[in-house]
Amino acid sequence: MIVSSDPALIDAITNATLEAFRQAQITLPPDVITALTNARERETSEIAKGELSNIIANLDMARSRSVPICQDTGVPIVYVTIPPDIPFTRDIYEAISAGVRQATKEIPLRPNVVDPLTRENSGDNTGVGMPAIHAKPGDRCTITVLPKGAGAENMSRIAMLLPSERDQIVKFVVETMLLAGGRPCPPVILGVGIGSTFDGVAALAKEALLGPIDCMTPFEEELLAAVNSLGIGPMGLGGNTTALAVKVRTGGCHTASLPVAVNVQCWACRRATVEVSY
Repeated sequence: MIVSSDPALIDAITNATLEAFRQAQITLPPDVITALTNARERETSEIAKGELSNIIANLDMARSRSVPICQDTGVPIVYVTIPPDIPFTRDIYEAISAGVRQATKEIPLRPNVVDPLTRENSGDNTGVGMPAIHAKPGDRCTITVLPKGAGAENMSRIAMLLPSERDQIVKFVVETMLLAGGRPCPPVILGVGIGSTFDGVAALAKEALLGPIDCMTPFEEELLAAVNSLGIGPMGLGGNTTALAVKVRTGGCHTASLPVAVNVQCWACRRATVEVSY
């Protein structure tokens, strides 16, 4: 039996967290890069084409120089899977936090985590509730990171609809993007949660952003078309591509409620998964 206090395991989790953030901050997943490239080819607006070209050039420069894609390196959101032979204890949280501190210093990450009332900065992106760690059982021990910047996160919304208002889901998603405009640095990726509870639906919406964007269901395609019909375009300057994708995740809910959440992600949909090996 492996115990979570095993120094080798703790070091491996810390190193995997550091590596996941390094990958996520310096390069985007292939499906996102492909979506940006395809969007540039489809655009009819020269201004929109130019903005997408700037984004792609930025990606090339970040990768060649091994520096973060964006100056807002976000807050640390971490998803960890725990196999049966690893006891889930506080040691795992502390190992992930150590990885975040190292990432902040070495990559580097901008110190973004502050106390919500005093606004005092922790200086290392850790603190009460940070990193935000979501743990689930799995066959392997993996670390997945999803850094979220404030420009997009601030535009996210929740609605507690009634079951009779199912036809309002599309309207709510489109309205969320309309209100956001160019502030979340479009083209965006929208994570949509449907069901669960008030807090659970927000978690579903954020987890939806972990899914690949090169495959969408008919409902996701419907939502994407509706959002792109707004014409907000890249960086809010007009065009066909307001969103690259809409991803939906659902969960069971109370018979008398229909929670819906939209978690907005900018074009820099940074996510990476590293398996813990030791």
